[in-house]
Amino acid sequence: MSGFFLHAALIESLIDKARAAPRRRSHHNLHTDPAAPAHRMLVAMEPDSYVRPHCHLDPAKAETIIVLRGRLGTLIFDAAGQVLDARVMAPGADVFGYDVPPGVFHSIVALESGTVFVEAKAGPYAVPLEAEWGGWAPAEGEAGVPAYLALLRNRLAG
Repeated sequence: MSGFFLHAALIESLIDKARAAPRRRSHHNLHTDPAAPAHRMLVAMEPDSYVRPHCHLDPAKAETIIVLRGRLGTLIFDAAGQVLDARVMAPGADVFGYDVPPGVFHSIVALESGTVFVEAKAGPYAVPLEAEWGGWAPAEGEAGVPAYLALLRNRLAG
């Protein structure tokens, strides 16, 4: 295989899928197997999608995100859930991406409809351990998610 080019039509298709998805996000994997040593994907995410604060305890699993379209907020937390840093990222802005080392709690929030980013991290995929979730934040689907997401959004606004 000689690879393939990434086109605007792929981005539009991902955005449409994210808008229709229950989790309000959609992935297009550039890796072909969950066991691949490198995971690279395009992700479309809508503002009401929730990514629970988490970390990657595996020392090989740094995570890199580069925003291609829209605006994405990134929050870094200490182990008790206090926000240490909050940044807004956008293409062409001063901050357009981040690289989070293993063991650092983080979350992202789409700040505009149609936000798309590239995500890269080491594979293979592993189901997160309980210790990798920020226990101070509600789990996806819990009743407290909308209020917590609003709190994160407010932190990015200030």
